[in-house]
Amino acid sequence: MDKKIIDVISNRLKEIEKEKNVNILYAIESGSRAWGFESTDSDYDIRFIYSHNIDWYLNILPKRDVIEYPIVNEFDYAGWDLRKTLFLLNKSNPVLFEWLKSPMVYYKDNYFYNAMEDLAKEYFSPISSVYHYLHMANGNYREFLQTDEVKIKKYFYVLRPLLSCMWIEKYKESPPIEFEKLLVQITDNELLEIINQLLEKKKSSVELGTAPKISKLNDFIEDTIKYFENVVKNFDPTNKPSPEILEKEFVNILENISGK
Repeated sequence: MDKKIIDVISNRLKEIEKEKNVNILYAIESGSRAWGFESTDSDYDIRFIYSHNIDWYLNILPKRDVIEYPIVNEFDYAGWDLRKTLFLLNKSNPVLFEWLKSPMVYYKDNYFYNAMEDLAKEYFSPISSVYHYLHMANGNYREFLQTDEVKIKKYFYVLRPLLSCMWIEKYKESPPIEFEKLLVQITDNELLEIINQLLEKKKSSVELGTAPKISKLNDFIEDTIKYFENVVKNFDPTNKPSPEILEKEFVNILENISGK
């Protein structure tokens, strides 16, 4: 990525810390740029996790636990508070696992990240993640890929979650978010060639680029969706660790940050 862009993002994150009186613990790129199929005019989707001073958490009534800004000049900033983050980890939220695996990291507090990496291994739920990705793929397929002329990018918003389902079924772990890493699971050379050609078009076109519907690709998508709709019926629920582990780590992280 262009160093000027990185500097713009890093400086903005520092401004957000001052504006909101928070400590940013982790900041990454999410969305198509992290996935590896951005278009020439894709937004920068900057996501971050932050903490407040300890006193902020000592309250009776709940407070707002997200920070969001309007998109300005293709830069989209949004973040989750630490307590919300750990709550979502307890629910094995797939989006959080994606953030932790982003290949584009703008800032990382090492203590926080190492703690989250260890916790993520314990709290990852294959069934929750497959449900999430299957729902995403099914919704996008039914809504966007049923017409004769389709938006190129919508194929990737269906393929990525389906390939993630395949990864989870095989490895029982949170999938990588880079599309090309997931793509190695495709063994049909003709299908792989079709996808790679679309990938090149996606990267060279604007967001609204379109192409005729591709029957072979649609057939693969429909077959894979049907397969995983049957797979989830046979998933055994997994027991997750006690939330007390998260509560202890919540305190540990706050104490470590406050000591800096």
